[in-house]
Amino acid sequence: MLAQLLRRSADLRARRAASGDRGFSLIELIVVVAILGILVAIAIPVFTNIQQSAQDNAAKATASSGATQASADLAAGQPATLPVKDPANKNITSIAFDGATPTTIDAVCVVVTYTGGSATQQKAGPGC
Repeated sequence: MLAQLLRRSADLRARRAASGDRGFSLIELIVVVAILGILVAIAIPVFTNIQQSAQDNAAKATASSGATQASADLAAGQPATLPVKDPANKNITSIAFDGATPTTIDAVCVVVTYTGGSATQQKAGPGC
């Protein structure tokens, strides 16, 4: 069907060129709108997947950062602490240890709960 429209459009364009008419025909404009609609239909799901992937990666990075901080605290002989939740990232709802506060580096497992991604939790640390 698209091939027929394009052929018809080319025929009309040739006739207009012979008669000296200028501008676009209605068929040409409809074809352009149809092509733009197809491109938009493809782009929206891709954009949504990119946003979900970004949320997942932000949660993974936060969990890894928390595990690194807790491990560094334990290595320095101090109690394990967690990073403060960044108010700029409104999708992260909580940062916590998986279970009790760890006393050894091997037990560190940080769980980040978040919204907007393809999952709801990300874990990081040697104890996960």
